[in-house]
Amino acid sequence: MHPTTLLPLAYCLALGASLAMAVPSARADDTATRPPAAGERIVFLGDSITQGGAGPGGYVTLVREAIAAALPDKGIEVIGAGISGNKVPDLEKRLDRDVLAKKPTTVIVYIGINDVWHSQRGQGTPKEAFDKGLRSLVERIRAGGARVILCTPSVIGEKPTGENKLDAMLDEYSTVTRGVAADLKTGLLDLRKAFVAHLATANATKVDKGTLTTDGVHLNAAGNRFVADRMLETLGVAAGKPATGTDHGRRLRHVVLFKFKDGSTADDVARIVAAFRGLPAKIAEIDGFEGGTDVSPEGKAGGFTHCFLVTFKTEADRDAYLPHPAHKEFVAIVGPHVDKVCVVDFWGAE
Repeated sequence: MHPTTLLPLAYCLALGASLAMAVPSARADDTATRPPAAGERIVFLGDSITQGGAGPGGYVTLVREAIAAALPDKGIEVIGAGISGNKVPDLEKRLDRDVLAKKPTTVIVYIGINDVWHSQRGQGTPKEAFDKGLRSLVERIRAGGARVILCTPSVIGEKPTGENKLDAMLDEYSTVTRGVAADLKTGLLDLRKAFVAHLATANATKVDKGTLTTDGVHLNAAGNRFVADRMLETLGVAAGKPATGTDHGRRLRHVVLFKFKDGSTADDVARIVAAFRGLPAKIAEIDGFEGGTDVSPEGKAGGFTHCFLVTFKTEADRDAYLPHPAHKEFVAIVGPHVDKVCVVDFWGAE
């Protein structure tokens, strides 16, 4: 072969290699759910929801604690990289510094609220730029060697879908996120869908905030637990369960004991018991219910006569149950008749 023919061949090989590196999404497929491997570094990238999520009781912290309990010997690191007010263009600007420099193996991108919310004052992100920015983030993260999980934006207002001012726009931007995830074969956590489905039953009084958020956007304790559980499910880690030994087939037991006032009649107690037994039909998160009166021969009940066992699959379900309007209505019924109440939660077998 003549030496001059080597140049085009070398050029072609180099060009092919550079093209392969430039389009990792053509080969990557992050759609499969898998548990974190030993030594993984998981970064949560987002806005103020993620910034708050890295604090005490926040969803990033809860995920970190759950993974440490479930996989204690794996050396998995969980990092929060949220900044208040961020939109997709902001994530693009700081991706190298706040994410890629940390050498992540998995990056979860939870963004979109401000891209929509700030549109009310002319500072949102146009839908085309939102789409383009998400695709750029995916390509750059993959070029850094990490898998990507995209999250749809959650809520701006907790009223039933269609009743909040920006619901239609949030749905449009969620559709964009789903489309990018499908095109580039990233992982997808559809938080928009999960929030809407949960609020349809948990927010029966149709309030604007207080079920999963403090202000219609930022997560309260129940919201952080709800998001943490969804994140853990997406990461292939059992959500809301302890992980010493096996955590398969476990349920959260919520034990409630009542000592009624001397002035409460048998009819009052019967009405209260019937109201309590009616909660599973009103609260979808309840996974099981039983109860009865004390029949112990030991005489050590301390005046408590009635015991109830309410079962939940996850802590998020329990946390949604507590502020649920039907539960609050029951508390209003039982309150005037209770002398003492004892509540204990524990994890038990299925």
